[in-house]
Amino acid sequence: MTVNKSTRRRSLLKGAAVAAGAMSAPMVSMAQTATLRFQSTWPAKDIFHEYAQDFAKKVNDMAGNRLKIEVLPAGSVVPAFQLLDAVAKGTLDGGHGVVAYWYGKNSALALWGSGPGYGMDANMVLAWHNYGGGKALLDEIYKSLNLDVASYLYGPMPVQPLGWFKKPVAKAEEMKGLKFRTVGLAVDVFTDMGVAVNPLPGGEIVPALDRGLIDAAEFNNASSDRVLGFPDVSKNCMLQSFHQSGEQFEILFNKGKLAALPAELKAIIEYGVQAASADMSWKAIERNSQDYIELKKAGVKFYKTPDAILRAQLVSWDKTIAKKSTENPMFKKVLDSQKAFAQRAGQWANDYTVDFKMAYNHYFGTKKS
Repeated sequence: MTVNKSTRRRSLLKGAAVAAGAMSAPMVSMAQTATLRFQSTWPAKDIFHEYAQDFAKKVNDMAGNRLKIEVLPAGSVVPAFQLLDAVAKGTLDGGHGVVAYWYGKNSALALWGSGPGYGMDANMVLAWHNYGGGKALLDEIYKSLNLDVASYLYGPMPVQPLGWFKKPVAKAEEMKGLKFRTVGLAVDVFTDMGVAVNPLPGGEIVPALDRGLIDAAEFNNASSDRVLGFPDVSKNCMLQSFHQSGEQFEILFNKGKLAALPAELKAIIEYGVQAASADMSWKAIERNSQDYIELKKAGVKFYKTPDAILRAQLVSWDKTIAKKSTENPMFKKVLDSQKAFAQRAGQWANDYTVDFKMAYNHYFGTKKS
């Protein structure tokens, strides 16, 4: 059979086109799935664990079948407070928690959440972290501790309550001698105020309150407090506090496992963190406000923390950071960075931000101005 040159040329061109198409076609469907095992520091029923799952879902959806993050609740592999070490050693590929939990390794770590942060709220602390030098400082601390982790901070938390009490406290003197649960640098602040502090993980707080091992406790927010059972053991909650007014979440990866991923998957993770941060802050408003109503229906009485106690917190904070700065040069280095950022950003925010409470009271208050 004779094939003329024109036919042969068309056949060769067609074959080349097919080959080129095959080479340029995405190989996603043929790639093996990379599975990363995560653990949170939260009970499965807590909204914080849900936030961890939300982040994982965003990454998994964007990565298709190339990457799958599986999230387990606290205690599934290691206890909550051992998460950082487990991720660094590769026992876990990653995890979800808060930087303040690692306070025992370096006191400076508590500055990403505990304390007034020179008047910054949680979103401003995240702004400092991402644009004001905080991330480099956190990486420096982890490196000095030989922790092989990559850290992403996200998810600005609402201001946390002072806590749940057997009876409301009206002045700072009434805090003295109370057995109280908190974590991070707040341990030092409340200790200076005369409180006997026990830094229990989230899942152990309510049982300790129920058994009388502690007299009062704080955890975080209306949704977490409700599902963890605080209203079952106490009917008094004090709102507003400086002890953890600027906290955020931390997503951890084992640095080696993260480095082994293709560049596009690392980008998906980075931008997934940012997307999850925004989504978490919106969900918190929705869920916390609903659960605040449900707690009231359950008979919980809420009280504003007296200004005298808030001022006492600031005084104890100043004494605490002065002591820690002397003991730990890195502590002072982080504080100086925060202060420089907060002085500039805080003035801008305070000067530009209108009093939203005025508008709220205009529409919903008992007396309209």
